[in-house]
Amino acid sequence: MAEPSSPAPPRGTAAAPPRPRGSGSRHAWLIAALIVAFMLVNYADKSVLGLAAVPIMDELDISNSTYGLISSSFALLFSLSGLIVGFVSARISSRVLLFTMAALWAVAQLPVLFVASVPALVAGRVLLGAAEGPAASMSMHALYKWFPADRRGLPSALQIGGAALGTLVAAPVVTGLITAFGWRSAFLVLALVSLAWALVWWRVGHDGPYGETRTAASPGGGRRLPYRHLLLNGTVLGSIAGAFGASWALALSHAWLPAYLRNELGMTPGGAATLISLISAFSLVLLLSVPPLLDVLRRRGVPGRRSTGVPQGVAVGVAGLAMTALPLAEARGAHLVLLAVAFGGHAIVFPLHYMTSSAVVPPLQRGAVFGIVAATGTLPGLIAPYVTGRLLDSAASESAGYRHAYLLSGAVMLVCGLIALLTIRPERDARRLGPGTARPDDDAGPTDAGSRRPGAEVGPPDAGSRRPGAVAGPPDARRPGADAEPGRPGPGSQAGGSKPLAQ
Repeated sequence: MAEPSSPAPPRGTAAAPPRPRGSGSRHAWLIAALIVAFMLVNYADKSVLGLAAVPIMDELDISNSTYGLISSSFALLFSLSGLIVGFVSARISSRVLLFTMAALWAVAQLPVLFVASVPALVAGRVLLGAAEGPAASMSMHALYKWFPADRRGLPSALQIGGAALGTLVAAPVVTGLITAFGWRSAFLVLALVSLAWALVWWRVGHDGPYGETRTAASPGGGRRLPYRHLLLNGTVLGSIAGAFGASWALALSHAWLPAYLRNELGMTPGGAATLISLISAFSLVLLLSVPPLLDVLRRRGVPGRRSTGVPQGVAVGVAGLAMTALPLAEARGAHLVLLAVAFGGHAIVFPLHYMTSSAVVPPLQRGAVFGIVAATGTLPGLIAPYVTGRLLDSAASESAGYRHAYLLSGAVMLVCGLIALLTIRPERDARRLGPGTARPDDDAGPTDAGSRRPGAEVGPPDAGSRRPGAVAGPPDARRPGADAEPGRPGPGSQAGGSKPLAQ
């Protein structure tokens, strides 16, 4: 093992990757703060249509089904763009990707400022969905480049916490803009905010030291595994199921919760905004407390199934039970508590499903797999708003329509939670996939037992991975610490001792 303080690495070990510009813990947390702001703007952009739903429907005289179609159009290209960008993320830097997304968010808010019509709303939402499809997965991918595997719980929670902050801040601010200056003003302000973030990111956003470094120390040493093996293992499938259930509640919240609070519960615009902010605050508390605690459990050796898999299944299942119970609650207080659990209790699934997916995926393929997981896990954004609108229009009353929508949503979430609970087993699936997969405990550290420091980029090389010009060691060269007897190959060498075995 090469020590970081050595003047030169021993023969046969891979050199540590060069430190990128701005590398360091302080800059890592600056990147984390910018990504939190990125997600805040992302969810503010996403939620503006729901917050402006009542005045837009009144002004344009559109039905629930038409509004549901407008809301669902956001997801038309959402999953596809997330999938495509995930595959190109290994070739394009996170700096360029996130800058482009934020700039497109600004452009997407403009059509309704010129022509307030259903086609203009649809065009803007389709473009916004295409630009936001890769946002969560690619910002998480960018964040992972700045933190080692066993230190990602809090940064991941903060990234998803930006989404909760987006709703927490957007609900009162956007509602205030709509009330004071009309619903178009909210679209204009969000366009300017998106553009401002893009300019700041272009200045300081760079890739970190835990990226896709093609060294022997990287899991698999740059080797790629067939995507069918990566995507069809239980951990990734369970992560997708958990994200699907949580995304169903999230899509329903963005599209219909503001209208439900005003039309069914008789709340004022300010009262509805306050309750939505409180639900977001509840989500934020969960995000800032649960994932860091699970990080501690991982560092203490608790298996990934118990530290990250079970919490996902339980969170989606409990939120689904609350959603199912909503139509049965008559007391006002109980109804509000169930709303908070149904629409806020699933929040921890979003950082955790990225963590469980990354535990069985080589870093070189992490961006692509994140894109696929996000694309399939967020399909409810295309389905839930439109289905809910149809249920509202076809039911005998609007109250009956909401009851049917909540029962359907609860059933979907319960099934997804059960799948996640039963299938997420990172250690088992990493073993089945074999060499080349990320270890659940660390995807970028040295492999000598007992000497690993978080994020170290050193380890035994495989054939062909030595630095240019490196001289091969003598035939009996062994790794430091190998207890081989004379004439017998050590545990880190092949018979004859010609080269170390690749791990």
